[in-house]
Amino acid sequence: MRAASDLALLGILTTVAALGVLTAGAAVATASAAVHHWIERDTWPGLRPTLRTFVRALLPGAGATAVAGGTAGLLVLNLVALARGAVPGGAVLLAVTAAVLAAAVGFAGLTVVELGRRGGHGWRGAGRAALRTAESRPLALISVAGVLALAATLGALVLPPLTPILAGHALFALHAVTRRVAPA
Repeated sequence: MRAASDLALLGILTTVAALGVLTAGAAVATASAAVHHWIERDTWPGLRPTLRTFVRALLPGAGATAVAGGTAGLLVLNLVALARGAVPGGAVLLAVTAAVLAAAVGFAGLTVVELGRRGGHGWRGAGRAALRTAESRPLALISVAGVLALAATLGALVLPPLTPILAGHALFALHAVTRRVAPA
């Protein structure tokens, strides 16, 4: 129960910190670092180190948020255009674009886990490490994408006020699955 309530609180705090869109990347980086710390040491990091991680992650996290948002927006726009028939290519291109979106989601999840392993810093290095993991262990990419798809589905099915609680559990699940299929 303690772990579940701690993860719920982490999800709520991460969601609140991410409300100012420019702080979303820093919030995710800090939460991922906290989950990694908790998994490794069975304690949560202190308030000062956590705030220090958050502040140091603000600028790089804003850039990562812009890149992730732009990529996701373009892929979703492409999916919508294909689904409406506005773009030729039909079902084949729709399936290919959906697969690319799933791979991008998996890559983002692997990057967040790697970022947590690095103490919440180094988005580019975390992205390179995530790419190496995805290339060497495709099951990791698929597994992480599955975790995020399940979390999104549960978030859509459960009352929206409970979604922040789910965020902390999803972040823990990302770390747990990645440790299982692609140990550091």
